[in-house]
Amino acid sequence: MVKKKQVGKRVEGWKAKSWFKVYTPENLGKAYIGDTIANEAGGVVGRVMQTTLGEITNDFSKQNVKMRFRVANVAGDAAYTEFIGHEVTRDYLRSLVKRRTSRIDCHIPGTTKDGRSVLLTVTCYTLSRANLSQTHAIRDAMMKFTLEQMKANDISGLINGIVSGEISKELFKLVKGIFPIRRVEIIKSKVEIPASATAQ
Repeated sequence: MVKKKQVGKRVEGWKAKSWFKVYTPENLGKAYIGDTIANEAGGVVGRVMQTTLGEITNDFSKQNVKMRFRVANVAGDAAYTEFIGHEVTRDYLRSLVKRRTSRIDCHIPGTTKDGRSVLLTVTCYTLSRANLSQTHAIRDAMMKFTLEQMKANDISGLINGIVSGEISKELFKLVKGIFPIRRVEIIKSKVEIPASATAQ
């Protein structure tokens, strides 16, 4: 005879969990970017959420920019994040490549005024093919200016400069004096999470 399984008043696992609303950092307007579920508030801290810059700013011409955030703290059912990086989509980058032109990439590690370690990838697209010395001059100029921006700004100021496109605009003005260029983009960023935060 098969024994019937005893059914108690146990709450289903997912029903026992709580939903938390996730928001961007204050310098990005505390925009709502989605929900996440966990047993308790502590289980939300450290989670990584991804959205697009277009969804944050309601400017859908910026859907090509993927933004990544890490939940830093929770208050009630609200989870607040910190920016940990962005990346421009491959489709968009492919659309910028033209024949008989140069793409010049520059990977720049540095530290902000408030001591945060950041790695930026800056890319320049020229109007015609640049030779080796021109490429070196463009790369050196982009690296020097970007490092100056890191040292002059705290992490919030640097992020705002990247997201608004202001740093890219200033880079464009600088580099066009060296060689005719079509566009300068900060195509990728990565903000190192402090050891104290990962230990939480």
